[in-house]
Amino acid sequence: MLDFNHRPKIHEQIGALIDAALSAERDNQPRRNYLGASRLGVACERALQYEYLQTPVDAGREIPGRVLRIFEVGHALEELAIRWLRMAGFDLYTQKASGGQFGFSVAGGRIQGHVDGVLNGGPAELGMSYPALWECKTMNDKSWRDTVKHGVSKSKPVYAAQMAIYQAYMEASIPGISANPALFTAINKDSEEIWFELVPFDGGLAQRMSDRAVRVITATDSQELLPRHTTTPTHVECKFCPWQDRCWGST
Repeated sequence: MLDFNHRPKIHEQIGALIDAALSAERDNQPRRNYLGASRLGVACERALQYEYLQTPVDAGREIPGRVLRIFEVGHALEELAIRWLRMAGFDLYTQKASGGQFGFSVAGGRIQGHVDGVLNGGPAELGMSYPALWECKTMNDKSWRDTVKHGVSKSKPVYAAQMAIYQAYMEASIPGISANPALFTAINKDSEEIWFELVPFDGGLAQRMSDRAVRVITATDSQELLPRHTTTPTHVECKFCPWQDRCWGST
C-alpha cells in the first residue's frame, strides 16, 4: 500500500542536502580538456572517446551523491596513507617544490597524468630501489581481497595500465622511475587492512596504452567513432557505462 503521508526523515533530508552540494561542487569544477592517463586501461575505446569529447552522459546515469561521497572518503584515506608511510620511514613526495602534483603532459597537452606520489627513499631493510612511483587506491572488502589474491595486474588491469604509463612518461622528468618497481598501495575501506605490492615497469603495456591514446585522439580528430568493446549491450562491461544508451543507439 502506498503511504501518501510519508515525509522524509531527518537523515534523508540532510543526506539529500549533502549529495546536492557535492553534485553542485562537481558541476562547477573545470572539465578535462585532455585524455586522462588514469583511464587508458578501460576496456572500451568508445567509452574513452566519449570521455575525451566530454560527451554528456545518458539521462539518469549521472554520478550519484553516494558515489561522490565514496570519492571523498578515498581522498581522505589517501592522505592518511601518506602520513603513515612517512611515519614508517619513507621519503614520500606528493607535491613539487613549485607546488602542484607530479605529472606529465604530452601530445600538445592532449594526454596528461598526475601521480599520487614519488618515493625517494625508505627503510633500508626493505631493499627497495628509488625513485619509485607510488600509487594508492581504496577498495571495498571484496575488491580488496581479489587484489590481494591475484595481484593488481590481474585483478585491476586499469590500475596496472595507469602505473605503466606513468612510469614511462615520468622518466623524462624523474630519471630512474621506470627502472624501479612502483609501490602500489590498496586500503580496505571496510577493515582498514593495507596491501602493498611492488609492480615492475611493463614497457609493453605502457606502449599499448600510449598507442591507444593516440588512436582515440586520431579517431576523434577524424570524426571516426571507435568500435565498442562488446557485441551486446547486456555485457558486464556495459553495466555501469554512463553512455550505454548513446552507444547502442549509434551505429
